[in-house]
Amino acid sequence: MSRGGVQSIAVDRLAQLNAGSAATTLTECLAIDFATLMGNILPEIGDDALTEMRQAASLGISRRMPLAARLIADRIGFSAQERLANHPSDTARGWACFMIGATERMDLCQRLAAIRAYADDPHFGVREWAWMAVRPHLAAELEKAIALLAADWPLNPSERIRRFASEAIRPRGVWCAHIAALRQHPELALTVIEPLRADPSSYVQDSVGNWLNDASKDQPDWVQALCDRWTSANSNPATARICRRALRSIRSDNRH
Repeated sequence: MSRGGVQSIAVDRLAQLNAGSAATTLTECLAIDFATLMGNILPEIGDDALTEMRQAASLGISRRMPLAARLIADRIGFSAQERLANHPSDTARGWACFMIGATERMDLCQRLAAIRAYADDPHFGVREWAWMAVRPHLAAELEKAIALLAADWPLNPSERIRRFASEAIRPRGVWCAHIAALRQHPELALTVIEPLRADPSSYVQDSVGNWLNDASKDQPDWVQALCDRWTSANSNPATARICRRALRSIRSDNRH
């Protein structure tokens, strides 16, 4: 976060965010002082934890989130996750996501069950932290993860839950490590992606299109063939939109 971005937020608004108010924009999310927020909502955490959090202030937010979760778990225990789960601060709920991601007391099925409420959170930031927090576990047990997700996530009434199913296992993803197996064999995830091919939600359509665009950078012929199959079998505008997004890198390459 640049200093100019922080300065663009009014002092009183920044104080509200650091006291536990919800952020309304990405700029506000990035401007929050984690140590101040942590001290305000978890005053018992101790000065040593707050000092460690302050020392990490220059790190990117994707590194500070799991650090905050670890400090909370180490100093207070996993029970703090329940307190954070219902806090107005989206950053606090994000810390809860990473506590779920970091704990050793859950298997993959339990972890997905625990993260589901955060995947369906009304705040855009919490929904991103939800998939980021558990993605390493999904990648480590990919076959099982795909089976668990395919069982009901792509069919859920909530567009947020359906989007999580796609976003959490993108072959390349954003702000996260790639999943090598899906870069080489994107067909492994078809049981998750195929049910979303005509999803009515643009939120889901964007994710599926991005998923396939990721795959196209390593397996362009497979993505082209899949989109050809989808569009020939279904003239749905949602499918057409997904495929346009999916093929954008291929089409860009063909123009050069």
